[in-house]
Amino acid sequence: MKKAVLASAILASLVAGTANAATVYEDDSKSLSIGGRAEARFNISDANKGKDNSGNVFEDESRARINLKGKAKINDQITAFGKYEVEFYEDDDSDDFKTRYVYAGFDTQAGAFSYGKQDSAQVMLTDYTDILATFGGDGVDLVAGNKDKRENNFLYAGEFNNFTVAANYIAEDNKGNKDSDSYGIAAQYAFPFGLSLGAGYVNGQNGTDVDASQYNLAVSYEFSNFYAAATYASGENGDTDLTGYELATAFKMDKFIAQAAYNFKQLENAGVKTDDEDYFALEGIYKFNKNLRTYAGYKFQQLDGADDELQVGIRYDF
Repeated sequence: MKKAVLASAILASLVAGTANAATVYEDDSKSLSIGGRAEARFNISDANKGKDNSGNVFEDESRARINLKGKAKINDQITAFGKYEVEFYEDDDSDDFKTRYVYAGFDTQAGAFSYGKQDSAQVMLTDYTDILATFGGDGVDLVAGNKDKRENNFLYAGEFNNFTVAANYIAEDNKGNKDSDSYGIAAQYAFPFGLSLGAGYVNGQNGTDVDASQYNLAVSYEFSNFYAAATYASGENGDTDLTGYELATAFKMDKFIAQAAYNFKQLENAGVKTDDEDYFALEGIYKFNKNLRTYAGYKFQQLDGADDELQVGIRYDF
């Protein structure tokens, strides 16, 4: 039901095979798997009107992904691993490719060490509530160092029984912003009765002489087919104070999953508060089997001037 198994989310993402991936080669010391998805989806909203305000509210947002993941045993204590994932999509009537992940590293008894384009340490906390297939995940990413798919990212992740800790350092000097490095640390504990708690902190700079920091608190509870979670974030970006939170819940009924989320983000500068995100989202997913699912989600905007959105899709995982 959840986007990741909380107690081992990062390690599973780094080292284990991708869900539904096919193993194309495996022996006693190494393996290679290939996976991905084909996802046909569309969005309907007044925000998608053409430049002539013609009322064209339909926008295709289909995409496809391919990923390769491998691991190789170096000795009894060290295993090497690597992952590459690319996404194909349409943008402004043209076809584009973008690299989502590319990283490599070592898995040891002390934890996993990797470098490349990969998630920050905070993602295992934001994944508590970022569970919808359509909307969500907008309330708690306050600064760039908190987000997923960060370039020039050094990451450590270790799991010790039900306790998981992760730390990362992002050297953001590839775009000329030599003062935009950041570092973060996050930890979580999964209790045996379904409760998980997590906390994290990220600090750095967003451009020259602009300090940016954020802390996160997360909690989730899972019982039988029910799941509920909350993530709270607070931080600063220069002279702007930021606050955000996301609430999410899900209920599974055989092959159908009903999900809901609420996102809120507020900016405060010189005593003036501005709401940046404020919406509810409802979603239904029907899984025919482990490969094929269809879904529909609706975003109820609470901000003045913002448009409600409907998104519908069908997804095949391989």
